[in-house]
Amino acid sequence: MDVRSLSAVQNYGAAKPATQPDPESGGAGAQIKTAFQDFAATLQRGEETAMAAMTGDADPHALVQALAQTELAVETAITVRNKVVEAYQEILRMPV
Repeated sequence: MDVRSLSAVQNYGAAKPATQPDPESGGAGAQIKTAFQDFAATLQRGEETAMAAMTGDADPHALVQALAQTELAVETAITVRNKVVEAYQEILRMPV
């Protein structure tokens, strides 16, 4: 048995948690999970306010405010997505 293969297996075992973040550990996984939950909640509030405004249960000011918050959340998500795609493309362009 080769000693280097044992070392590679140990190194892989040590690096594996970095590729599978645990949202419960309080690290970056938890922050990402919270951000996605906030995004979904903002979209849900916007939809609920829009439906309430259509039935006459919400005032126009609340509708405009909810739509502005939803628009800002979507634009932020698109910007983050674009940055992730750009970073991925930069990684692909790196020489091996």
